[in-house]
Amino acid sequence: MTRQWHAGDDGAGGFPLSYRIYEGSEQRRAQPLVLYLRGNAFRQKVAGLEDAPVALAMAEAGALVVEADYGGPSGSVFPQTLERAFAALKHLVAKRRRFAATRSAVVLAGDEAGGNLAASLALKARDAMPDELAGQVLLSPMIDPRMVTASFNRADGLGLRERWSDGWSRYLASACGYQHPYAVPCLCSRLAGVAPALIVTSDDDPLRDESLDYAARLQTAGVGVTTRILPGTCGWTGIYHGRDGAWCARFRAEFSQFLAELSI
Repeated sequence: MTRQWHAGDDGAGGFPLSYRIYEGSEQRRAQPLVLYLRGNAFRQKVAGLEDAPVALAMAEAGALVVEADYGGPSGSVFPQTLERAFAALKHLVAKRRRFAATRSAVVLAGDEAGGNLAASLALKARDAMPDELAGQVLLSPMIDPRMVTASFNRADGLGLRERWSDGWSRYLASACGYQHPYAVPCLCSRLAGVAPALIVTSDDDPLRDESLDYAARLQTAGVGVTTRILPGTCGWTGIYHGRDGAWCARFRAEFSQFLAELSI
């Protein structure tokens, strides 16, 4: 069920923000709290959408997952979109006991455009609320607006090139080129100190190369990174259409292991 809180200015009296909660069949004390940001090429809307397979997988792995609608009245544009998502993150951190427990670790997660936003939020959290974020989970993040990688050529076969090009044009319409580090984190020159990352993609994913490039840049900056490339036979690219498949079990296992490595 979709609900609302008022986000902004320490979580009270701000703008309305829709969210959806996912809980697994097994719950534990101080379970991790995940802020999940769905993709859809910067056209996110929570209301009316089917449950996200990514969020369901994380919930079944033992997390309490909160999916936030980061799109504003005028759509998803930088920096307003990032500020809405950051308000949601601050609200969860400040009010985590209402959702999970006082000691619950907070993790960011996002796929496709939501992965870009999760990466941006991890940078902003490092700068504005250090030590509050336990980790970030990026699933084939749509992270490079240049769209020039070898794997991206496969986007034509999936019918996604135009959708992603339009999404980037909309999102960056008011940004100063690609220069703002929070707008395009793959071009950020200061990555050290961000939360440890789990980055997942697949052999047949158009966003594979840019995902792996960002993982490599994080590692070079001294950030702990776990990278997983799933086989093309697992149906991973179904995440772009909200479809589950064999990839769900694989991702759930990788997510559980990531939490264990973070001692969550």
